[in-house]
Formats: sequence, structure tokens, C-alpha cells
Amino acid sequence: MAGGDDFYSRDRPDNPELAEDRPRGGGPEDRPHSGHHVWIWWLVVAAVILILFFIFI
Repeated sequence: MAGGDDFYSRDRPDNPELAEDRPRGGGPEDRPHSGHHVWIWWLVVAAVILILFFIFI
């Protein structure tokens, strides 16, 4: 049996690292743009206003 580094490096290519198969990260341009988050925030604001209105009336 081969000893040390020879056992693992025998069948490996010169550059054993794999190429990147997909980009990492991604910015806002990569995300699908929808208006759902805007409507959610409007609903949250309206609910807070209504709750405050009924508390202080």
C-alpha cells in the first residue's frame, strides 16, 4: 500500500478544484421583482393606524 501523500495524489489532476458552477450572491437585479412586499407594508401600516385609532379614541 502506498504511504502518505502518494496514495491520495496519485489519481488526482494537477488542479483538483472544481470550477464554479453557479454565481454566488446575486444582487437585487437577480431577484424576481413583484409588488407584493409593497402591499404587505401598506397593510401593516393601515393595521397599526387602526389599532392606534381604536386605542386612543
